[in-house]
Amino acid sequence: MTTFIQLHLLTAYAPSNLNRDDSGRPKTALMGGVDRLRVSSQSLKRAWRTSESFAGAMAGHIGQRTRRIGVEYVYKPMQAANIAEKIAKSAAEKIASQFGKLKNEKNGPVEKNLEIEQLVHISNHEIELINQLVSTLIAENREPVDDEVKLLRKEQRSVDMALFGRMLASSPEFNVEAACQVSHALGVSAVTIEDDFFTAVDDLNNKDIDSGSAHMGEQGFASALFYTYICISRDLLLENLGGDEELTGRVIAALTETTMTVSPGGKQNSFASRAYASYALAEKGNQQPRSLAVAFFQPVRGDNHVPVAIERLQQQLDNFKRAYDQRASSEYELNVDKGEGSLSALLEFVRQ
Repeated sequence: MTTFIQLHLLTAYAPSNLNRDDSGRPKTALMGGVDRLRVSSQSLKRAWRTSESFAGAMAGHIGQRTRRIGVEYVYKPMQAANIAEKIAKSAAEKIASQFGKLKNEKNGPVEKNLEIEQLVHISNHEIELINQLVSTLIAENREPVDDEVKLLRKEQRSVDMALFGRMLASSPEFNVEAACQVSHALGVSAVTIEDDFFTAVDDLNNKDIDSGSAHMGEQGFASALFYTYICISRDLLLENLGGDEELTGRVIAALTETTMTVSPGGKQNSFASRAYASYALAEKGNQQPRSLAVAFFQPVRGDNHVPVAIERLQQQLDNFKRAYDQRASSEYELNVDKGEGSLSALLEFVRQ
């Protein structure tokens, strides 16, 4: 049976704007009849995947998510090596088109037309193969032949691809099913978005002549205690990583630590909205996974949300286990509010 690792996190943020909508205001969602502050799963995954902590722990095993494969890995290196424009452009088109359909906009700039239409995950192994091929093409001053541009690989997948998947409409045999599912982070209480009106003053103003502001603006902000749910299929992750048990354990531990310590980057310079999880519940077992978000359909009220939210999560876990007769899982809790548990012990629990 499949082994699942489920993480339930509570993370408190002071006034901030972590993830903006199309108008620049914090994202929200309606749940339990009231508006909640929201951070999208896309925002969370990008913050975690590109963070220094995850990159440092997974050095040498991370790929890229980009449209600019042909530009950055082929066209620019060949141009820098003084390869003829026609050869460099043709080589970039042939290689990039293996990963998706090229833009090819009429009268568009060369580099833009060498981009593929959709973002795609490309593994570090595939990047190495592209670099090797481009080095050969430069040395021999030529375009690639058809067999050389078949660079997609099923083996040696990067850890970010193994976790979050890959979809290639033109080459579905190289798709990767994501081993990690991430919920949108939702505030456990009702929220009201506030507005911050601000001005900026020119340091070189002559105050006798002009004492006004040089810029005026407005930005939304709000505060919330967020519940985030992450589900990892350990068996699928192991399969995606070619059966490498040691790497699989390292990936799970690195991702777990990152989810608890890395914040989305939205408006960080304005709000310094960096936070660690105040509470983490890790579950490990074979039962069908489920979120504990139902614990917060009735919004948390009162002055001290953290202990109330923790109690609700614990109660919801017990209720599900009793109702569905689930006793096979094991759990580990880190409760900063009570000084119980430690990050190192939690990481060891999910790693095993």
